[in-house]
Amino acid sequence: MRGFTLKLNQRLWLLITSGIVFTVLMSYGLTEYLYEKLYVQQVESSLRYQGEQVAGMYKGGPLTAAFRQQAEKFNTVSGAEIYVTENQRELGACLPFEVEYNALITEEERSRLLAGQTVRKIGYEEKFGRKIMAVIVPLLDGKRLAGIVYLYVPLATITEAFSEARYIVLATGGLFILVSMYAGLQIVTRLTKPLRAMEAAAGEMARGNFAARVDVGITDEVGRLGHALNHMASELAEVEQQRKEFLANVSHELRTPLSYIKGYSEAMIEGVVQTEADKQRYVTLIYREAGRMQRLVHDLLDLARLEGEAYPLALMPLPLAQLVEDTLAKFCPFLEEKGVRLTMELDPDMIVKGDQDRLEQVIHNLCDNALRYLPENGQLTVTLMKAEGGRCRLTVEDNGPGIPQNELARIGERFYRVDKARNRRNGGSGLGLSIVRQIVHLHGGTWTIESTVGVGTVVSIYLPLYEYEEQQS
Repeated sequence: MRGFTLKLNQRLWLLITSGIVFTVLMSYGLTEYLYEKLYVQQVESSLRYQGEQVAGMYKGGPLTAAFRQQAEKFNTVSGAEIYVTENQRELGACLPFEVEYNALITEEERSRLLAGQTVRKIGYEEKFGRKIMAVIVPLLDGKRLAGIVYLYVPLATITEAFSEARYIVLATGGLFILVSMYAGLQIVTRLTKPLRAMEAAAGEMARGNFAARVDVGITDEVGRLGHALNHMASELAEVEQQRKEFLANVSHELRTPLSYIKGYSEAMIEGVVQTEADKQRYVTLIYREAGRMQRLVHDLLDLARLEGEAYPLALMPLPLAQLVEDTLAKFCPFLEEKGVRLTMELDPDMIVKGDQDRLEQVIHNLCDNALRYLPENGQLTVTLMKAEGGRCRLTVEDNGPGIPQNELARIGERFYRVDKARNRRNGGSGLGLSIVRQIVHLHGGTWTIESTVGVGTVVSIYLPLYEYEEQQS
């Protein structure tokens, strides 16, 4: 049997309620203690003051009638009972011979009175037949205790005052607890309702439904958590869409060459091809499509390695202008075949710290991509110059057909092509610019692309200069 487990909202509400009840009880106990203590001290101070006033009228010797009359006057205006006595038996002077007589004071209290001290008593007094709080003030005739002024207040009076205050505190505290419990329930519900919604949304996302969202109506920490969960759902939905597109693109890219290879090879196996010229043409087509598959798989593996978090780069100081010249030299036959005019403006002082093979791949992919879309007798311009912020700028500009503005944001995505109808004729895997973007990122650089339809396209690569990096380190 599983143990009973409280839900989060129940635990929070129980915690808040327990804290409120504990606080109210502690406040009640502290209030009663302080009230009683302060009230008793106030009563005692009042009795002591009145007793000292009465005792101040005593001038020594026997207690005269005039003194007693003055004491009676105090008794009529005072809130306490004033009892004046000079009876030695009540003063405990005849002990221990008259042990059966109930004296008003004990031997220890008598000693304190003889020393001129005032005595306070709380408890039952048999002479008055009730519980009292009393203050006894000595009337000294030299070193003799001539009498005492006994002032007292019934404890019932003090208790009644406490009872009234206690009822008020208990009623107020009870009402406060009920209101606080209701408010606590509302607060807990307000806090846990978004959490329950987040739990449901997370469950939907775990099942692959990334359209689930949390209705966030607050701006505190819980609200920010809800916004973060919604943002994560959007990102996951985008990643899932990209994954599906990636798989669809890979399948599409592989299906066509595989179909060609399978169809041509079946034709040759079944003897459909009779002449040597047709056989040679079919073998050439099979070889071309196999090469396309090989390039696609190579680019995919290359991109996967580049997107790894710890791809190793063989970094070294490189004269970037020389690397650009060497790479462009490989394109000379293609440029001449297409009649493309090449213009280069390269600053030889641009030294970067990079991986030579990877940066050569960047230059190659950019120029190859431009050549694919350049018209006959087109213009290709490559420039390398210093830029702001300790960087250099490598620009590849062509006067091709250009790219629509609404397509620019997606340039560099895997398998993305602007002209879907020409992708087979122009070849390419659709991964070249994705690889360029990743290599530039690994070198701490950035890239931009600008294009105007009918005018051309400009791709700019920004890389940190080697001298600037050395100064920064």
